[in-house]
Parts: sequence; structure tokens; C-alpha cells
Amino acid sequence: MKRQLRALAAAGLLLAGSLVAVAFGGTASADTQICEQYGSTVIQGRYVVQNNRWGTTAQQCINATSNGFEITTLNGSSPTNGAPTAYPSIFFGCHYTNCSPGTNLPMQVSQISSATSSISYRYVGGATYNASYDIWLDPSPKRDGVNQMEIMIWLNRQGPIQPIGSVVGTTNLAGRTWEVWRGSNGSNNVISYVASSAVSSLNFSVLDFINDTRNRGAISNSWYLTSIQAGFEPWQGGVGLAVTSFSAAVNGGGQPPTNPPGGARCAVKYTANSWNNGFTADVLISNTGSSAINGWTLNYSLPGGQQVTNAWNATVSQSGSAVTARNISHNGSIAPGGTASFGYQGTLSGSYSSPTNFSLNGASCSRN
Repeated sequence: MKRQLRALAAAGLLLAGSLVAVAFGGTASADTQICEQYGSTVIQGRYVVQNNRWGTTAQQCINATSNGFEITTLNGSSPTNGAPTAYPSIFFGCHYTNCSPGTNLPMQVSQISSATSSISYRYVGGATYNASYDIWLDPSPKRDGVNQMEIMIWLNRQGPIQPIGSVVGTTNLAGRTWEVWRGSNGSNNVISYVASSAVSSLNFSVLDFINDTRNRGAISNSWYLTSIQAGFEPWQGGVGLAVTSFSAAVNGGGQPPTNPPGGARCAVKYTANSWNNGFTADVLISNTGSSAINGWTLNYSLPGGQQVTNAWNATVSQSGSAVTARNISHNGSIAPGGTASFGYQGTLSGSYSSPTNFSLNGASCSRN
């Protein structure tokens, strides 16, 4: 799920499902043409269709239908040893702050009792592309930016292209055998499940693929499912490719996560410097638990009159008084006894005071 192009993991390896979504317009009732680079629309009042032309400046247009979409114009092309031109797709969940209407995602994996989906594709000849179903997960309930784990299901591969990484084995899921690839594109980890021949439709349990990825040690039950998406990665040609139907449903009722033994697993030191109409704050997070923290989201509320204007070493957003700070790529892991820090600058109206209550990934933190 990417607004920026992801670097190749190594020479000759290809990028996996790079995604972008910025909402344009409203709900598609009849066929709706989308030619904006990151244009999107809603169908069935439930799913988002996105053009997502991230890898080329050439024009690409899709028609959003009542059940999916079709690529109608595709002028760009890319070398097969590099990234694809785009990822036009349909999704359920949240992607770069664009959430499908009424979605219950993100949802913690441990709380999911079932996650099912069905997909039907229409393929064309004379083109180089893959038909890919993407499942995105992150250690935090992330609604924007790049998630740390991408599961790709390759239902069709045409031309000399391959997934990120290398083959690590095979597995049997959804009633068929898949070749399993594993690697990283520099922004997130990728596990790909590649069908041996083209699959034009599939009705399956998304949770089965999530559980297989978990059993490979790539995620844990404390991670969050953020979105599930189906579409195409074209390299050369592809007009006429279509998703003719798509459905997805994620249900809760699984086992909720338990609190770490021994009370809080985190402590926060908040150091501020204020002046008449502004302030800066340095925040130090300590892992006081016995296991590593892989990905963190810190939540707290700023006193009235304080507004964050810019930040460093974290992605910091504010809604009213509520502040959400999420790790960036280089400081997402905190070993037991280790720390991570970030800071920000803000404007101030009135007298200054510091926040007092902090929670990390849903667990309350003590104050240092």
C-alpha cells in the first residue's frame, strides 16, 4: 500500500502489489470512468475501486462497474525486470486513510473468527501482468501509509515476471497447491502464494492465508488486518483485464489478546520546552516487558490549546485533543529494556501543561 515507489529488493527482483488510493468523487451507480492517477469510487456502498497508476506517467483509465472494474485505457509499459505500471484494484478495509464504507477493519488477528472472500477475473492475451489478491497487515491498527506485511496471492502470471524474494516451499490452501515466495521490497515484507496455472475465480478463507503466514513467523496474532484487495499489476498491455465480481467479509468474535503479565509493558518519558505561543516535546518510549515490541502506536491526549505542527522520527496525527504517534521504518522494533524516541513541535494558546496518560498498542504505560 504505497504512495511512494518501493525500491527493488535486489537486482532482477520485482516489486509486489504497490498500492495507492486517494478518493475522488462518490459512489458508482452505473459504469464510472476513472482516469485520475489515484482516483477512486465506491461500489455497492461497501467497496472502493481505485485506479492507482503509481508506476508510470502514461494515461490509464478504468471503468468501475456495479461488481468490479475493467481496464479500458493503458498506455504505459515497464521493463519486466522492474516494477509494474500500476495496481488498479478493488478493496475492503483501509488504505492510505481511504476506508471503505462501514468497514470493521483494522481488526486484530486474534479477534477474527472468520474472513472470507470471493473473486472472479477476466483475462486477456498478449499482455504481461499478474492477477493479484493482496492481504495487508501491520502491528498497529494502521489506516494510512505502508503496512509492514503484504500477503500476495498470484492467481495468474503472464510473461517473464516473478514475485519478490525467492521460493521457500509449497503449501496447500483453498483446495490447491501454491508455490511460496518470501522476501522484502525495502518498505515491507512480502510472502507470495503463486498458483501453478491461471485461476479465474476463487472462493476462499482469507484467514487460512493469514494463519499460514503467522505459522511462518512473519506476523503474530497481535497484528492487525487492515485491508484485502484484488486487482492487476500490468507491465505491458492489459486493456480488457477485469475483476468481474468481488466480495469480502471479516467477522469478529475470536479470542481477544490478553494483557502482558506483570502489568504495563511500557513507560513514557515526556520532556517539553514551551514559550509564549509554541512548544517542542521529546518522547521516549521504554519497553519494560519481557518480549520485543514489533511496531508501535502511542496514544494520548494533549491539553487544550496545543496543536502539533510537525514531527520527527514518528508519524504523528492529531484529531481534536487526541494524538496518535506511529513508528517509522527504522524504529518500529523495541527490544526488552530498549527504547524508541520521537519528537514534535506545536503551537500553544494559553498556559502550557504536559499530557499525563499514555497507551502503547492498547496497553497503559507508566510515566518516567
